[in-house]
Amino acid sequence: MTGTGPPFFVYGTLLPGQRNHDRFLRGRTSAERPAVLPGALLYEGPGYPYAVEGHGTVHGALVTAAPGSYARLLGLLDDLEEYLGPDHPRNLYERVVRRAVPVTGPGSGEPVRAWVYFAATAVTRSLRTGGTPVPGGDWLTRPPPAPRTP
Repeated sequence: MTGTGPPFFVYGTLLPGQRNHDRFLRGRTSAERPAVLPGALLYEGPGYPYAVEGHGTVHGALVTAAPGSYARLLGLLDDLEEYLGPDHPRNLYERVVRRAVPVTGPGSGEPVRAWVYFAATAVTRSLRTGGTPVPGGDWLTRPPPAPRTP
């Protein structure tokens, strides 16, 4: 893919201050601003979260690729999220277009079409039956994980 496309809605380890932000986004974005994703729920994963369709709101950020960086950023994020293509059986996440809503800056409150990585079908099934929801849909304000007992 060349040129540009929709921004990305990120909600976990790609958020500012989280472990993958600098590794994948630093120098590759022209804008990052707080946003929410209605119609989604957030679940704990093994050190990172999963978003799934649902009756809730996920808090995150809208990330716009820097000029000339879109194709590279798209590829990097697809690799990170283990997205191999639409409905691929080995996907960890599916990349889909949804409407995210910026909460600050110009156009705040107006929905924007954005790429979002949702948990793939098999992962979603598992989360719905035995997953741990992230209270309030906000990865940054979740309680710390419980200590493991030997």
